[in-house]
Amino acid sequence: MKKIQMTSLAFMVGSMMSINALAADAEYTLKLHHMLPPASNAHSNFLEPWAKKVEEESNGRIKIDIYPAMQLGGKPAQLFDQTRKGIVDISWTVAGYTPGRFPKMTSFELPFIPGSAKATSMALQEYAETEMQDELKDVHLLAVHTHTPGSLHSRDKRIKSLEDLQDLKVRAPNKYMSEAFSAIGVNTVFLPVPEMPSALSKGVIDVAVLPYEVVLPMKIHELVGHHTEFKGKGLYSNTFAFTMNKKVYNSMPADLQKVIDNNSGVELAGHIGEVFDNYEVFARKYAVDRGNTFDYIEGAEHQRWEEKMAPVVDKWVEDMNDDGYEGQRLLDKTRALIKKYEDL
Repeated sequence: MKKIQMTSLAFMVGSMMSINALAADAEYTLKLHHMLPPASNAHSNFLEPWAKKVEEESNGRIKIDIYPAMQLGGKPAQLFDQTRKGIVDISWTVAGYTPGRFPKMTSFELPFIPGSAKATSMALQEYAETEMQDELKDVHLLAVHTHTPGSLHSRDKRIKSLEDLQDLKVRAPNKYMSEAFSAIGVNTVFLPVPEMPSALSKGVIDVAVLPYEVVLPMKIHELVGHHTEFKGKGLYSNTFAFTMNKKVYNSMPADLQKVIDNNSGVELAGHIGEVFDNYEVFARKYAVDRGNTFDYIEGAEHQRWEEKMAPVVDKWVEDMNDDGYEGQRLLDKTRALIKKYEDL
């Protein structure tokens, strides 16, 4: 009996030592903070798999704890600074939540600039690496990317032309699209994404401008009857920043830095874009299955929209020049990089 007890005790002690040894293997436990819920596309299809991949490739020496839905406090607009200041180790956020911080990146938010999320994200990453060192100098960049270009989601009226938008109240997704809609005589409303379902149901807005990736979790396809998509260049996209605290990255040994590096850059940006492109197809199907109508802006009508919104792009170039940037060169580079990755 004593022998059995001693054996059991030895087993328990050994097990405890093994558990402690496994726990000790994580030399770096990193906090990853973002603003979306765990059920979101970004959390479940991008951030969670990314964290697991880093953990596996580091052989458990890096552990990443993800905190969705602003669980560590603050507001989405503060996420970039939380990483910069070391409040968290990694964050993912909308770059436009901090207006004026990334002026060069805004070329990707202009009307009729984006292609697919994959190509546009890879283009944005190369652009950031070559043009935005000053804007990103206080963090270690993992990736920047965009979502799939957004569409129009109308409560009551089918939108087949510019004229169909007249007298409608449109929720604009960013500063430049607000200016673009104003250029065609449309009233725009600024609302946080969580307020859109209520605003649509009460008639505060008539049209939401969003990718289907947001439409599905917000159940907007159940509040609208009509969708308008753009064939060719997408109407718009927003930009996102996935960053790591610079001191934490620099404190890592070279082999663990390599693990981070192998899961960063253009390849990661392309992967994130592909995740968003694939989810867009999945999410759109819910609107199809509900029997909603679909219209398309293409050909000559697409050209009309581009021409009407072109002054917003011209003004961006002028404003960038006034601020000491080479506006036209940056815009030309943006378009050329997107074409480069679309043609791959």
